[in-house]
Amino acid sequence: MSLRPPVWAQDVLLALFITVMQVQGTITRISGEPEVVVRPLADLGYLGYGLLVISGLAVTVRRRWPVVVFVVTALASLTYYTLDFPDGPGWLGLFVALYTLTALGDGRRSLLMAGGGTAVLATVWLIAAADIEPRAAIGWVFFRIGASVMSAALGESVRTRKVIAAEALERAELAERTREEEARARVDEERLRIAREVHDTVAHAIAIINVQSGVTAHVLDKRPEQAREALKTIERTSSQALREMRSILGVLRDDSDGRVPQPGLAQICELVADAREAGLDVDVTMASPPPPVPGVVGSAVYRILQESITNVLRHVGPTRVAIVVEHSADAMEVRVTDEGRTDARTPEEPGRGILGMRERCQLLGGELEAGPLPGGGFAVTARLPLAS
Repeated sequence: MSLRPPVWAQDVLLALFITVMQVQGTITRISGEPEVVVRPLADLGYLGYGLLVISGLAVTVRRRWPVVVFVVTALASLTYYTLDFPDGPGWLGLFVALYTLTALGDGRRSLLMAGGGTAVLATVWLIAAADIEPRAAIGWVFFRIGASVMSAALGESVRTRKVIAAEALERAELAERTREEEARARVDEERLRIAREVHDTVAHAIAIINVQSGVTAHVLDKRPEQAREALKTIERTSSQALREMRSILGVLRDDSDGRVPQPGLAQICELVADAREAGLDVDVTMASPPPPVPGVVGSAVYRILQESITNVLRHVGPTRVAIVVEHSADAMEVRVTDEGRTDARTPEEPGRGILGMRERCQLLGGELEAGPLPGGGFAVTARLPLAS
């Protein structure tokens, strides 16, 4: 729980502090230098005290009405020095109002208002101090002018920094949304590919079964031998369709619309060889020859390894990579770890293909974990069940 008071309480405390400082500071200066007093604070119905209190307490609402607070404190200062009340720290509220005006303003208009107000204040202050005695006291007038300019400049600096920080945050959020949209698009593309290939592998089999079942019904009584052959065809086709359904997909379309086998465990050695040619030091731990697994599991293992190696090449560069493929009675587990960069640079974030890998695992009832390692590097671990 934060011990910091709310904003309104902070402004109230600040206003009380400024009010006390303005009144007490002016009284202290009068008692120390009675010769500087031209008009006592109690003159004109204690107007001097009232102006100091008003300019101090106005700070209470500075965040809600910064322009009004600036106008009030500026008019109080103009009236105070025009009537030759004694000089002192009666400008604290004005300086805070100037700072708030530019810090919470919109840049151009707030600066114009602060600049115009300061110019008017400086003119009136200098005219009011034309016959000031001793003459050295006019230095306080130039101090007020300089401090007013510095207060406005400080507020504008704070406002500018907030604007820059907000723009940077907005750009970061936009970049994050863009990355999420790209990752989502890749997942949608993967789903579309799976749907297309399920259609390719199953629709033809279902069409054959439909035709053969119609033939069987037509010739069952007249030509039983032909009906028997049709039933065998139905059995063979349906068995093949069931196997392909269990593996979700068994073929892929290439750019020329040809049909090629989906890569699996048998192609991992070729994948590793390509990675080594690209500059990676790859260490593989896997049973040889690869164990028999459903085609979709072998394909998923291959794609996960392919994406992991691609991410290492893209985001890390030449480094050491360890690949472990373990097989149990009911699942396969794949783990890819890299040692990260070997130089002093900070590694970039992992590739956006991780979301696609996780989606692929979830489609098969598996799970995937990916993240940085405590000692450096990155790890991708996937567990794929062998049961349908």
